[in-house]
Amino acid sequence: MAEDSESEIEAIDFAVAAYREEGIWQLHALDQAKLESVDSIARELRRYPGDNGAIGLLSVDEDFFVIVRARGAHVTVLLSDASAATDWSLARSVTDFVGVPVEDDDEPAPAGDLAIFADMGIPAMDMGLMLDDLDLYPDEQLSDIASKLGFGPRFDELAGLGS
Repeated sequence: MAEDSESEIEAIDFAVAAYREEGIWQLHALDQAKLESVDSIARELRRYPGDNGAIGLLSVDEDFFVIVRARGAHVTVLLSDASAATDWSLARSVTDFVGVPVEDDDEPAPAGDLAIFADMGIPAMDMGLMLDDLDLYPDEQLSDIASKLGFGPRFDELAGLGS
């Protein structure tokens, strides 16, 4: 099992923490070795002194993304494709966290809180529309989300995404 965990950690394309301090977005790369589950990601995010918590944006194997938002003990999550839970333990930790059962034959669909950024200007309906764009890779979707939140170029640079 430890070998599976290591290979999954190596499959993380990037992991970025974002938080606002005194109204200014701060971004940092997260230590991928500490990102095995929703709980471990939330624990890492709580280290940052954000005005309204911290956000973790992770892309995995160009297959799916995970967003975790930790505000003290309150944690919300969004998984771009719940069907990834059949193959990836990180995705499974999200579906377990939100209580969504996943079967091998399930169609790709998001799981978690589509309103995760409603208070920051991205209503649930808009997030749902963004996730419906199947032409975009997970890193491109996260880049769009980061842009709408106000830290797109810095996110793209830190995540190693070209313009």
